[in-house]
Amino acid sequence: MINDSLKILSQMLANKTISSVEMTQIFLDRIGQYNPEINAYITVDADKSLAQANAADLRIANGTATTLTGIPLAQKDIFCAKDWKTTCGSKMLENFIAPYDAHVIAQFNDVGAVNLGKTNMDEFAMGSSNETSYFGGVKNPWDFNRVPGGSSGGSAAAVAARLCAAATGTDTGGSIRQPASLCGFTGLKPTYGLVSRYGMIAFASSLDQAGPMAKSAEDCALMMNVMAGFDARDSTSLNHPKEDYTAKLNQPLAGLKVGLPKEYFAEGLDGDVAKVIEAAIAEYKKLGAEFVDISLPNAELSIPVYYVLAPAEASSNLSRYDGVRYGHRAAEYDDLMEMYMKSRAEGFGEEVKRRILIGTYVLSAGYYDAYYVKAQKIRHLIADDFKAAFEQCDIIMGPTVPSTAFKTGEKTGDPVAMYLQDIYTIATNLAGLPGMSIPAGFSHDLPVGLQIIGNYFDEARMLNVGHAYQQVTDWHTKMPKGIA
Repeated sequence: MINDSLKILSQMLANKTISSVEMTQIFLDRIGQYNPEINAYITVDADKSLAQANAADLRIANGTATTLTGIPLAQKDIFCAKDWKTTCGSKMLENFIAPYDAHVIAQFNDVGAVNLGKTNMDEFAMGSSNETSYFGGVKNPWDFNRVPGGSSGGSAAAVAARLCAAATGTDTGGSIRQPASLCGFTGLKPTYGLVSRYGMIAFASSLDQAGPMAKSAEDCALMMNVMAGFDARDSTSLNHPKEDYTAKLNQPLAGLKVGLPKEYFAEGLDGDVAKVIEAAIAEYKKLGAEFVDISLPNAELSIPVYYVLAPAEASSNLSRYDGVRYGHRAAEYDDLMEMYMKSRAEGFGEEVKRRILIGTYVLSAGYYDAYYVKAQKIRHLIADDFKAAFEQCDIIMGPTVPSTAFKTGEKTGDPVAMYLQDIYTIATNLAGLPGMSIPAGFSHDLPVGLQIIGNYFDEARMLNVGHAYQQVTDWHTKMPKGIA
């Protein structure tokens, strides 16, 4: 059961093969067995989960169930969930109990899905390895000595180890796609604004985007049917017509034009990872896709641009955590200023402090034009590169990450090396485009992800492209050894 698709799990619930309470208990038992080692969840509340499962069983019995009713899901701890602890992986919010539901959480509650718990993450979503969480690092289920990726590493490990049926994540510079690649499952970052950010704790507001993390493209499509939609409470939410993302899953790929950016196959890409991607491309050719060479000439600037803009927005967003309005307050202080300083010094971890300092610097008088304004101009150039590329092709493909999962602690002493993990994913966030990672094979027994980038609102076609590949391959069904 733990390896079945959301569609099959839904059919099992509808056919009364299993109840939602029984299904939820199976996942809770697995969390109890594996979470002490993997550390995928920060908060689990079995009573709350089983109460939701019981309500779902009643809904199934009275005939008002939808596809995800009764399905046990994991929620990244960046989403506020009413009466649940919501920490964002930080000491600053260690004891925060959310008084309301984020839009994403409310959407899943409305369809009767079960919340299994809140998953671990890099503190305030800042990281590419899930090593910066105040609640400890997360282990990659494929190799406990390696990282699962970040910042949605807890959700990633939960999906990979089958500690949930599917999960939610957020992607500011690759935080859904990079862990999806390192842990061997399917993750989708939608078009910016397609999923409401209301109730999602902000890191970099012009880049943050929620999305699904699941075993397959079909599962992600079912999740997107619930998550996407206009929300007037989020000023950046797009009033785009609601779609059925499963409707086009089985369309043939004959004639599909796929662009291969030369910058994504250059120096820095691991040779074995490149071979896996080339094999995936060969499979797509068999499915009828046509490939064209394209260029994204400003892609190499995406990392420096991101690390000007994202810290700038983070330094502003995190100013509210001062021990008065929000967050941890120091126990001892002599005056107001010392209370501010000690509260923030104690509440934030090193990576968050580093980014606040960078962001404050690039926004300061005298440096604003030199860094922040210039970065915004280059951001437009990067978006223009994609616009020109999509005049030549329907979809862009390439590796999600330059290498497979690295060892815990391997890059913690070199922030730049850590930041380069997202070199192929950040540009889509800067342009606001949708991106997706699907399992494409293995290198030295570790998963490798293929990235699919679509034009704005092209999620249905991307899911179709991912689903077609998953109908002729079985990489997405593989489970880590030792996680039976």
